[in-house]
Amino acid sequence: MGKYGRVISAGLSAIVLAASLSGCGLVSNGDNKETEKTAGAKDGDKIVIGMSMDTLKEERWQKDRDIFTKKVEELGGEVKVLAANGDDATQLSQAEQLISQGVDVLVVIAHNAEATAPIVEKAHKEGIKVIAYDRLINNSEVDYYISFDNVRVGEFQAQAVIDQAPKGNIVYIGGADTDNNAHMFKEGAMNILKPLEEKGDIKIVYDQFSKDWKPEEALKNMENALTANNNDIQGVVAANDGTAGGSIQALTAQGMAGKIPVSGQDADLAAVQRIAEGTQLMTVYKPINAIATKAAEMAVAAAKGESISTEKSVNNGKIDVPSILLDPIAVNKDNLDVLIKDGFHTLEEVYKNVPKDQWPKQ
Repeated sequence: MGKYGRVISAGLSAIVLAASLSGCGLVSNGDNKETEKTAGAKDGDKIVIGMSMDTLKEERWQKDRDIFTKKVEELGGEVKVLAANGDDATQLSQAEQLISQGVDVLVVIAHNAEATAPIVEKAHKEGIKVIAYDRLINNSEVDYYISFDNVRVGEFQAQAVIDQAPKGNIVYIGGADTDNNAHMFKEGAMNILKPLEEKGDIKIVYDQFSKDWKPEEALKNMENALTANNNDIQGVVAANDGTAGGSIQALTAQGMAGKIPVSGQDADLAAVQRIAEGTQLMTVYKPINAIATKAAEMAVAAAKGESISTEKSVNNGKIDVPSILLDPIAVNKDNLDVLIKDGFHTLEEVYKNVPKDQWPKQ
């Protein structure tokens, strides 16, 4: 049995156990605080959307949950959220729980692109459509996929670093190997980096994924890269703001923070503060309001049996999934106001660690 086979088998065993233990139908509000509900109960014909989330430990996913829930409620529905905190078996059992309660549509933010495939099969057996949110579910017949152009994200990251470090040694600090997006970010980055390496302008001296996107894993990777290259590093392409933070921690320990360009993604508050301070070069802002609002509209439309217009498709190894891919935005020190104008962060939050006389004039 292969790696994913063992994961799926373990996950399905957990589902059976969870089903036997959850007869009272506990539903989380997304913070994993559980309240009593009658299994499968609905208020009349109100649409109920299940949201199975990888994690709520990162700032951005809390925003996704809140915006998505608010929009569904505006459209007359309700949302039941469960977060697995990065555990495959837990996500499988939680999805089973939502399905057993008779949600009309299931929205899944997958922890593991492969191991979540059984969720789609189980939902379809109950006549429930599944929307893959931000992360594709591989080797499944998932109904829809909504995300950003993740290859473009990687291109933005690499190009920004190369603009600052056109020659020398480049480190790639990737995300979770189990996340399909991490592979798409890397694909985009390598679209920029590989041709330059072939020309002899740069050398990719380190290239590793970071387990579960953990900053501490990125820290270890960056420490290893620095040690292996005697600190002779000119740029770091980090796949998100968490891995950027871990990388910058390692650079700080060597007195190199702010001297080496480091990319990121998600526009986390800590990251945009680092950009304002000068220790992180850039981030990629994926307007969460846009994806969460659109996903909510898709979920309600699917629940009503309405057709959903998609302009693109993405192959997940089994089918071409009808997809909506939104445009990301590269953000650096010169256009941090994009985040402020969008209401994503406040001026005071962004420039908290910068002397006030250096704040931009409003």
